Amino acid sequence: MNDTPGWASPGSAPSEGQQPGASAPADRPGPGEPADQPLPDTTGSGPKWSQQQPPPAQWSAPTGPQSPGQTPPPPPPPRPGWGGHPGAPGGYGGYGGPGAPGGYGGYGPPGGHPGWGGNWGGPPPAAKPGVIPLRPLGVGEILDGAVSTMRAYWRTVLGISLTVAIVTEIVSVLVQGLFLDDSASVDTLDGSSASLDEVGRAMGDALLGSGVIFVISLIGTVIATALLTTVTSRAVLGKPVTIGEAWRDARPQIPKLFGLIFLLLLTVVAIFAVGIAPGLLVALSASESGGVALAVLGGLGASIVVLWLMIRFSLASPALMLEKQSIVKSISRSAKLVRGSWWRVFGIQLLASLIAGIVAGIVVLPFTFIAGALTGDGISGVLDGTGSVGWTFLVVSGVGSVIGSMITFPITAGVTVLLYIDQRIRREALDLDLARAAGVHNSGSGAPGATAGS
Repeated sequence: MNDTPGWASPGSAPSEGQQPGASAPADRPGPGEPADQPLPDTTGSGPKWSQQQPPPAQWSAPTGPQSPGQTPPPPPPPRPGWGGHPGAPGGYGGYGGPGAPGGYGGYGPPGGHPGWGGNWGGPPPAAKPGVIPLRPLGVGEILDGAVSTMRAYWRTVLGISLTVAIVTEIVSVLVQGLFLDDSASVDTLDGSSASLDEVGRAMGDALLGSGVIFVISLIGTVIATALLTTVTSRAVLGKPVTIGEAWRDARPQIPKLFGLIFLLLLTVVAIFAVGIAPGLLVALSASESGGVALAVLGGLGASIVVLWLMIRFSLASPALMLEKQSIVKSISRSAKLVRGSWWRVFGIQLLASLIAGIVAGIVVLPFTFIAGALTGDGISGVLDGTGSVGWTFLVVSGVGSVIGSMITFPITAGVTVLLYIDQRIRREALDLDLARAAGVHNSGSGAPGATAGS
């Protein structure tokens, strides 16, 4: 039984007719009994059947009397129909025996029936009411679906991405410019005369600044993912959606989405802590070099576990948004959908991340170089990290970050949602429910295109 709400495939209900196993009425023949079987003749006056019967496939009586020992006339040649005998050409409705010309696998006349004969042309095309066909998808179709969503609904998609990116970048620039002046930390770390306490304090300040920026970016990514998930799900059905509709649909689930991201981050921190802790204990109590080596090995092992878990739980976000699940239930749903397809999901997610990273780098790097040139430190200062981070640098590089996020948000969110839908189509026949929700008529009838309802 499928316990999935939302787009879950409904179970089959029993028919309203005769229940399975019900006995037939007394005046009707039972199973396996022919309906026209004559009743036994108890009076002895019934018709008497002749001992000489016509040969097989001859349904008319002989034309004249036959003397004893006379050879019966040969049966007429078989005709296409249901009168042939097994193995004869055209037997059983013209579907000839094995090796007969035409037909499916030799069963049928030359140029047989379009459904079973030699003119069979493969399955009918799948319905495509939106950006993807309603069938299991390939890697290229998933990537194309994400790009097609951005192209077909560009006002909504770019509006959401641009709004979230601008708000997120403004907050980041203000926090970095007003509260996170890391120039002192950079000078301390570059100086050779800094004490151990100063280096530790500088590293702590740098990590704190990076953590704050990461949290701000994470908040923006979560909100953009939530809104773009709704847009992509409507794009699959071929239905338009505005920014207001996407917000109203996603708003009740956004707190749960934050809880999901926080739980996943907490899991990552706990796994790394468990992996590194033995090495730290050995370094503090016994051998420092041995402890460092053990900590490195523990960190590598923790990285592998984290990667495995993150891919396994990578579909929890669309499950939470589209199925209106709880946090724990969405994690279990993602694990169920990814089970047996870990490498495929990992490869598609990695490919999408590489594409998004390349696009973001192409957009952001020119603005970063321009910002470094405007601050007077030049490109060399940007490359070696010695350039000063002033307001000019933050604003100019922030413009590049906004443009890059506006393009990459729809790609990463769209691929994740379409991958979730593809896994449900493969495992739960979600394509049938999607076709019904989209109002597709005559789906799978072999027509070149599906008719989408309003």
